Amino acid sequence: MPITVPVVPEGVDPAWLPPDAFRALGSRRTLILGSEPLVKTVHSEVAHACTQFGGEVVRGASSAPHDLVLRLAGDEGGSTGEEGFTHERGAGTTTVTASGQRGLLYGLFHVVRLGEDAFRGARPREVHQPATALRMLDHWDNVAVHPVMGQVERGYAGGSLFWQDGRAHGDSERVRAYGRLLAACGVNAVSVNNVNVHDVEAHLLTDRIGEVAQIAQALRPYGIRTHLSVTFAAPVVLGRLPTADPLDEAVREWWAKAVAAVYAAIPDFGGFVVKADSEGQPGPFTYGRTHADGANMLASALAPHDGTVHWRAFVYDHRQDWRDRATDRARAAYDHFAPLDGKFADNAVLQVKHGPMDFQVREPVSPVFGALPRTRVAVEMQVTQEYTGQQKHVCWLGPMWSEVLRFRPEGEQGRSVGELATGGSVAVSNAGDDPFWTGHPLAQANLYTFGRLSWRPDADPLRILDEWIALTFPAVPERLAAGLRTVLRNSWRTYEKYTAPLGVGFMVQPGHHYGPAVDGYEYSPWGTYHFADRDGIGVDRSAATGTGYAGQYSEPWSARYESAASCPDELLLFFHHVPYGHVLKSGKTVVQHIYDTHFEGVEEAEEARRVWAGLADLVEPARHARVAERFEEQVRGAREWRDQVNSYFLRKSGVPDERGRTIY
Repeated sequence: MPITVPVVPEGVDPAWLPPDAFRALGSRRTLILGSEPLVKTVHSEVAHACTQFGGEVVRGASSAPHDLVLRLAGDEGGSTGEEGFTHERGAGTTTVTASGQRGLLYGLFHVVRLGEDAFRGARPREVHQPATALRMLDHWDNVAVHPVMGQVERGYAGGSLFWQDGRAHGDSERVRAYGRLLAACGVNAVSVNNVNVHDVEAHLLTDRIGEVAQIAQALRPYGIRTHLSVTFAAPVVLGRLPTADPLDEAVREWWAKAVAAVYAAIPDFGGFVVKADSEGQPGPFTYGRTHADGANMLASALAPHDGTVHWRAFVYDHRQDWRDRATDRARAAYDHFAPLDGKFADNAVLQVKHGPMDFQVREPVSPVFGALPRTRVAVEMQVTQEYTGQQKHVCWLGPMWSEVLRFRPEGEQGRSVGELATGGSVAVSNAGDDPFWTGHPLAQANLYTFGRLSWRPDADPLRILDEWIALTFPAVPERLAAGLRTVLRNSWRTYEKYTAPLGVGFMVQPGHHYGPAVDGYEYSPWGTYHFADRDGIGVDRSAATGTGYAGQYSEPWSARYESAASCPDELLLFFHHVPYGHVLKSGKTVVQHIYDTHFEGVEEAEEARRVWAGLADLVEPARHARVAERFEEQVRGAREWRDQVNSYFLRKSGVPDERGRTIY
């Protein structure tokens, strides 16, 4: 059956691939050389564009002149790897050459991004290759609706794209369209179910693998490899073995047979994602084994099939005694995994959250990235906005992720996180079956930005934002482009201003994590404290007098974080308990900074709402109305954050706002 461009139901937003984004390509004469499966996808994309805009597509050798040549050339002229491509223009022809099929697909979307610029002037030969071989989205989707977390855990964009009514979703076109969007921004892998694997989801590994194969078939034409989250206890839950001990020979044989059956159903299957010994999920600790033992057992089963196990480093004590000031959740990943460096198999990847806690609006970069030189590590981020507004607040995270990826754990002469993360770049997806894919239409920018930064971690996020604007709103009037930049580019810092201050984190409603509750987790077992009292606020994580977390970093960071005098203001309360009168490098006291930023954050949210309202004549009505509705909620929420946080610290400290503004 010939491959066709996915057709989504009427009313589903095209996101960053609207028809007009293909106008420059579709109005030209294009020669395509190659006959492999993904080349057929390239051909279908070009043919579809030409049908719309009057161009012509030619398959096979031709001596006639062409505006664009897309050719799969193997290693001829130098290999660019499976996913890389070259791009050049001369004598009136733009040429994209790739060694591998995926490379030609990515080369096509590169031409789409360039638009008319792809066909102007002359361009010397450029080589484009991704920084890492794996750029994956983890979906926290449940097959069966969970009584607490619903269809999608931490999902803010409707139901699952993959699962409905307890089985694989019947709408494969929507899944194909999702794969197309991901390929266009550089994502090449998807894990299709929740890392918290419940009983129903556990069966996807065995008797329900056919449903996973159905999803893989829909994603395959756009070069997306399918992964599966599995429970470590599968031999017990599914195989009725008495143990899941990773060193037990019967357990290892069970996994080997299970994996072989998976690859029989899905030959290009990517591998497993595993959350073990974390937040109640089973793991090797039950049997007195290490995480390396557990990961390596699965790696051994996957190795004959070129599969990978992604073992999450999110392991900590979630039953902490809040009275115990020595136990520090931030230390946990380093303490568990640094001693295991060099003990993981080559096809085992340790998946490390970018910060030591849990995707907060501001955290230091995890010291684990500098502690595992002999282990393949992937950096994990959260595109779904669990702690950054839940896609009700606009909060473009590109600048945050860029800071993480550019951070150098061993100082300026060392490698960046983007370079150290040889195991790939992974994020929790923010997409669902909402007509706008991400609930908040502007949250699409986060999904797109993650893909592009995964391809090139040192890219300028502001250029990526402009790229997203140009694709999503083709031929955009400058007033609209400028308005979108105004609304988005500083939105992360705006959100930070009216929520938890100076890196202290959390202060959210327990459970669902939306909205302010300054003491929401202060006496909980989750280890997420701010320790505010009448005299000050913050967590002492110094080596000298605190939990010692600062000492997990190499120099110069350990010394910089150790002292309140040298610690960056934006992380001060993460590393130090200081008086409310402590003077920041900005010249303000801590408590005045709290007051000022919370008033400023609300003002900036109100201004963004005003700017968006002024763009109504330039934006499709349904999209404008959805964003306007979300801005009303954002402004309401920002005011609530401001008033609760400011009132809390006025009452705690007894220090009035020096500017005399209303604090309740």
